[in-house]
Amino acid sequence: MFPEFEVIPAVDVQDGEVVQLVQGERGTEKTYGDPVDAARDWVSQGAETLHLVDLDGAFEGERQNADAIDAILDAVDVPVQLGGGIRTAEDAISLLERGVDRVILGTAAVENPDIVAEIAEEHPDGVVVSLDAKDGEVVVSGWTEGTGLDPAEAAGRYEERGAAAILFTDVDVEGRLDGVNTDTVRRVVDSVDVPVIASGGVATLDDIRALREAGAGAVVVGSALYEGRFTLREALDA
Repeated sequence: MFPEFEVIPAVDVQDGEVVQLVQGERGTEKTYGDPVDAARDWVSQGAETLHLVDLDGAFEGERQNADAIDAILDAVDVPVQLGGGIRTAEDAISLLERGVDRVILGTAAVENPDIVAEIAEEHPDGVVVSLDAKDGEVVVSGWTEGTGLDPAEAAGRYEERGAAAILFTDVDVEGRLDGVNTDTVRRVVDSVDVPVIASGGVATLDDIRALREAGAGAVVVGSALYEGRFTLREALDA
């Protein structure tokens, strides 16, 4: 899926605008304008994949920003992975057939692990399972509910069901620009053979290098890029 380590810009959409949250909490958001403009900008700077999240969908349990997502799909010609509010296999498959390259399942996969196999049967490379960890525990429903699951153990279970990759987000450092925690990332990487996409806490180019050294196949970067800590080109070169 990721022949070489990849830096993937995040386009998180809330109320039709690009936002970044601190530790996933509503009310902490900073806004960064139009999602289509952001998507085009990242592609023009060299992005080979985009990471799209319908944040309202993640919190509400059903997709809320479909128009913005559709507009991005029409505007760019790079692979797109999409999460947030995708709760059924039918919804996931329709998105994959619409042009999304990979759907990201979080809450749906935790509540019904067999959904991963159901989608993967039709689209073997189409399912990424999102494991978001807070205090070492997988959380769901927009990071508001604990599950009691250990992220490394859960990753192995989803690989068995057909997940093409694991998206691991460290909620404890997400959006804070304080640096990454590579220990947990390494544990998740060691538990599976599929690629692990790391997310959360990236503040410097050294953080990106550290995640690569921890074995991640890719890293999603949001706040650091939007706040100008470094450019996407610098990240790709690193």
